[in-house]
Amino acid sequence: MSRPLRLGALSAALLLTALAAGCGGGGGRPDTSAHQKLDWSSCPAPSSSQDAAATKAPGGEWECATLHVPLDYRKPRGKTIGIAMIRAKATDRRHRIGSLIFNFGGPGGSGVATLPALAGSYKQLRTRYDLVSFDPRGVGRSSGVRCLSDRQLDAYYAADSTPNDNAEVKGLVRRVKTFAAGCEKNSGTILPYVGTTNAARDMDLMRRVLGDRKMHYFGVSYGTELGGVYAHLYPKNVGRALFDGVVDPMQTPEQGALGQAKGFQRALDDYLKACPRDSASSCPTQSRIRTLLKRLDGRPVRGYGGRKLTESLADGGIAQSLYSREYWQYLTQGIAGAQQGDGRILLALGDAMNGRGPDGRYSTLQSSLSAITCADFKQRYTVPDIERKVPAFRKVSPVFGDMMAWGLTQCTDWPVHGAWSTPDVSAKGAAPILVVGNTGDPATPYEGAARMAKELGPGVGVQLTYKGEGHGAYDSGNACVRKTVNAYLLKGTVPPKGKVCA
Repeated sequence: MSRPLRLGALSAALLLTALAAGCGGGGGRPDTSAHQKLDWSSCPAPSSSQDAAATKAPGGEWECATLHVPLDYRKPRGKTIGIAMIRAKATDRRHRIGSLIFNFGGPGGSGVATLPALAGSYKQLRTRYDLVSFDPRGVGRSSGVRCLSDRQLDAYYAADSTPNDNAEVKGLVRRVKTFAAGCEKNSGTILPYVGTTNAARDMDLMRRVLGDRKMHYFGVSYGTELGGVYAHLYPKNVGRALFDGVVDPMQTPEQGALGQAKGFQRALDDYLKACPRDSASSCPTQSRIRTLLKRLDGRPVRGYGGRKLTESLADGGIAQSLYSREYWQYLTQGIAGAQQGDGRILLALGDAMNGRGPDGRYSTLQSSLSAITCADFKQRYTVPDIERKVPAFRKVSPVFGDMMAWGLTQCTDWPVHGAWSTPDVSAKGAAPILVVGNTGDPATPYEGAARMAKELGPGVGVQLTYKGEGHGAYDSGNACVRKTVNAYLLKGTVPPKGKVCA
């Protein structure tokens, strides 16, 4: 997941109750030291806050626990929060290396819900690692950020996100203010503390509590930014670390959004070129897609559950379908359906982007994304700022440019100040980190991998290139990528500089 697109309301009273429980109300303050003992037990089914689509508990090989951490690391004896964790133990205990900690990105994705769902891809890694993931602070069961009710979110995501006149601009600004005010009302206690630096500190405490001398890490998308910040803070603690689907650490939110506009446009162009070979049905053109979106702006079509497919939901659905080549067939079907007045497929894709489940309940995905992004970055873009930038965004992407540009309003009225202009990921003295860039990645464009490798520092960032499509490389199933990454994580074999997998 990316910045502007990074796939039942919790009242303020319920959130404060949950925080009070995390602070040890009635039972003494929980131990937040490295000597605390994790109480591993069977895992419940993911809650709607973690994964709006998941309904089943993970299998018996999975265990869950809560790590207790300071809410504010400047006040280590103050309030605490719980970080939800999950693990499956290594199958070859005799040759176990340690824990391999996963972050799947967002920011805002639940690792507790995601790791079991994707674990089939990591069977070989599990032979020598305990597979471990977590809900970062402000996500899912780790005091997940809630901003609006499910019904309010339905209206929020359906509303026009690409305004064409002053009245529509005012409407967008009003909605963004309402969203930010809802976040402050319902989750204000945790908002100042959800930034990436605190998440990195949580990970190092997690490493120590798990008993690992080094941090072995598998970061995807935003997880690469989190991994880079960790490496900067704790270079001597870095073990074997993989960054896949790499965020460019040198980009401001504006530059990141513009890069995403280019990336999604490039992926859309690749889809349009491949469509005649991949599909027997009628393939769209970019012109037809733009015509459809313009029509939906004024005349939404039927979706499901009494809801309609609007331009904004369709734009998000098209973007969602470009995260993996496996979704391209649904994009073809969805566009064809919407042109005939049936918006169900594109609406389902748009709902997946926004973290909405079939029952109408939303995970914390997008609310957490905004909270973490705005806690990290100092930049606050005004309407005049964005209006000046829209032409440049349209130039690089006729389909996604407006949506990406206006997405920069997400932090404009945020109640918490940001920490940095760009994160520092320099990690002098760290062990080699494998940085994998995918040439067809829409959400984290390929160019970011080289910049991350450079910023990590000489001898630290080692780049591997995958010439493919979709977001990330390891889960693409490419045999060369799998072999190279597995050799690094399981045997410590660092690939030669400039290695390419196709």
